[in-house]
Amino acid sequence: MYIIPAIDVLDKKVVRLREGNYDDVTHYEISLEEQIANYHANGTEIVHIIDLNGAKGDFSNQQYLFEVLKKTDMKVQYGGGVRSIDKVKELVDAGVYRVIVGTQAITNPTFLEELSALNEGRVKYADHIVVAIDVLDEVIKYSGWLESSPIKLIEYIDKCLSLGFYRFLCTDISKDGKLGGAGVELYKKLLDHSPIIKLIASGGISSMADIQALQDLEQIESVVVGKAIYENRISIDEIKDWNLKALIKF
Repeated sequence: MYIIPAIDVLDKKVVRLREGNYDDVTHYEISLEEQIANYHANGTEIVHIIDLNGAKGDFSNQQYLFEVLKKTDMKVQYGGGVRSIDKVKELVDAGVYRVIVGTQAITNPTFLEELSALNEGRVKYADHIVVAIDVLDEVIKYSGWLESSPIKLIEYIDKCLSLGFYRFLCTDISKDGKLGGAGVELYKKLLDHSPIIKLIASGGISSMADIQALQDLEQIESVVVGKAIYENRISIDEIKDWNLKALIKF
């Protein structure tokens, strides 16, 4: 299991939201460029970047983010306002390693079907897709966690699998930003139902002990860690050491 550091960006600033609440924002005194450089210098291979403006349909941040991404060799898992096939194609063609799709995949019944069939030459765009599932009390939330979906969680996973999408970023919203531990029970339920999925856990990580608790499930591919890093509960060196061991085991 690999640790992926998270960087959330709002109005060009590095921030964290508590439970997805845009009125409860913590700002950090470090730039996006500096934070990426810190991770890259310590051997991290992939970083998780969310454009929180884009998640609400405000794309004023996007050009700035694209300019920053062009300056780094870091693999980027990118999300926030990716709501069209053209945007997915643009990002992948520009070198984004993984593109996270959430709201559009839930609200547009044909979006994932069209995306699953998108191929150009040797590029199969579905291979670069991470399907975001943001969950609060087993209800799927979208549009920056502001709206609730009537689609049942397990049914949605089965639909994605049937279309060839196997990698999921699952955030337990009740845990996110609280540093109270990961949503182990939720992830276990998903893995028990579909052991073949490549699950990326997110939300609630407060310590390396929480990381180990996810590792003990044995089937989680990776875990996104954000606030615990900024609050100095998990160090970049600890992430480096863990990821080196994970690569050796892999």
